[in-house]
Amino acid sequence: MMPIITVSDLEASRDAYVAALGLREVMNHGWIITLADDEHRHQVSLMTQDATAPVNPTVSIEVDDVDAAHQAALDAGLRIVHPLSDEEWGVRRFFFADPAGNVVNVLSHRH
Repeated sequence: MMPIITVSDLEASRDAYVAALGLREVMNHGWIITLADDEHRHQVSLMTQDATAPVNPTVSIEVDDVDAAHQAALDAGLRIVHPLSDEEWGVRRFFFADPAGNVVNVLSHRH
């Protein structure tokens, strides 16, 4: 599970987290940057605007079977706010809104 923080200035935010927490950049797509410690135990993503979704998620959860997770979310009556999609950066994902309105990004990496 990884928190996603919406920011207006990726570089300034990255620099602040690097300076304060000693994290390093491990991914940068221009609209989202992921920072981690050397062991990848602690990670955070900073995002301006999601590249393909209409809303920004607040957390990402990686699962083994995103299709099964999508069906479980539908069966639970959760509102899907971004459809199950194969993204060009190598993930298959969807977003749902929890009962409090938090947007959750559920994903699997494609291999």
